[in-house]
Amino acid sequence: MNQHTLSVLVENKAGVLARVSSLLARRGFNIHSLAVGPTADEGISRMTIVVDAPELEQVKKQLHKLINVVKITELDRATAVEREISLVRVSTDGQKRSDVLEVATLFDAVAVDVGVSTIMFLVTGSPDKVNDFVELVRPYGIADLVKSGRVALARDQKSRKLRAI
Repeated sequence: MNQHTLSVLVENKAGVLARVSSLLARRGFNIHSLAVGPTADEGISRMTIVVDAPELEQVKKQLHKLINVVKITELDRATAVEREISLVRVSTDGQKRSDVLEVATLFDAVAVDVGVSTIMFLVTGSPDKVNDFVELVRPYGIADLVKSGRVALARDQKSRKLRAI
């Protein structure tokens, strides 16, 4: 299936999240990631939804029918800034500790909790960066893992031009 990222602006009202997620579930789409937060307008929230789906046009039409949905934008990975945050507790002892810390340095991961046999890292960045970090520390033993879900915004027209330089 194809993974799609939707940026959905909704009225900041009770039950909107439940209605949106129910609609996607009824259509048989797996929600890979869902993050909701405020926008510059206090009456509006932004939902960043990553779904596995072959085609989203029908779902976008159905979402538009929901009374609290203000705007839906499908974001293209090439023209959006996407970020995730993850906390990863890695098993460490002896020589493994310095090896894990070296991997963390390569990914700008920050040790936020150090125990006798584990280190918890905070890693932020593109979804690929976060996933790569997790895969590189997996052989050492992941004791715990949590991800925030993806947040994304379309790039400004000017930044696309600057990025090409």
